[in-house]
Amino acid sequence: MFQLSEKDTDPRLLVMCMAVATVLWFFAFFVPIGNFWVKITLSSLCLAFLAVLFDGWPLPFRNLNRRAIFWGVLSALFLYGLFMAGNAISRLLFPFAENQVHAIYAKGDDTPGWVIGLVLFFVTSPAEEIFWRGFLQRRLSRRLGGFGGWIMAAVLYAAVHILSLNFMLVGAAGVAGLFWGFLYWRLKSLWPVVISHAVWTCLAFAVAPIH
Repeated sequence: MFQLSEKDTDPRLLVMCMAVATVLWFFAFFVPIGNFWVKITLSSLCLAFLAVLFDGWPLPFRNLNRRAIFWGVLSALFLYGLFMAGNAISRLLFPFAENQVHAIYAKGDDTPGWVIGLVLFFVTSPAEEIFWRGFLQRRLSRRLGGFGGWIMAAVLYAAVHILSLNFMLVGAAGVAGLFWGFLYWRLKSLWPVVISHAVWTCLAFAVAPIH
């Protein structure tokens, strides 16, 4: 899974890609211009393009099998339940939690739910996983080992969300990054992670929002 050539361990490429990701996430979450879902879709596609450009296509269709679907759906349901519990606990512990959670869902709230669901399932979720796990975590793991690459990729995934100035979103990104990163590390396939991300985001933002 992590068999890269020596040139693939060059940290300058990772720094450049993280700089691009930071600018794109700043534009999507902080700049109050345009529709949020359009911005996050374009940002995710840009990052996926970089990943494919430097590493090639990371989702061979021969790996899309019953095992990938099983673990993807099961892990998504587990993560959804974890977030439901976390949301309830955070509201008891943090006075600002409710307002910050509502602020997350308020972004792009003029967009129809069915459009959000389609975009999340078919575009942003796969695109994000191609970059954050299939590209960034894979390269970091080549340098730092499986455990180190998992942790560092999750930290960076949470860090770019700091630009949203929303503590609950940063925390959610940290938990999700650790969860999907662990799934990728242990199953050694990106398909279950893509399916997990896609199913979870559709549940959490389009089907049964957690707020």
